[in-house]
Amino acid sequence: MSRRNGNGILERLLEPVTDSLNIEAAQPLLRLKADAKAQARVEALARKCNEGALTARERAEYERYVTAGNLIAILKAKARLLLAKNR
Repeated sequence: MSRRNGNGILERLLEPVTDSLNIEAAQPLLRLKADAKAQARVEALARKCNEGALTARERAEYERYVTAGNLIAILKAKARLLLAKNR
């Protein structure tokens, strides 16, 4: 399965959540970001991934971070659309 297809699945699964999104929830959602420790870990894993040096355990961890990042990105995109429509 391609990354693009995986995002499509996430988007479809999140549809009930995004359908109930309102302005009050959208604004804080856009401010959501990883803490410094999580960001540093993702960066370290990304470097190792680019070097082809991830262990199987690290690859699984990195894939979880990527999936979570995709989920948050989809929710933020929906929040931006909602706020743009309501300006």
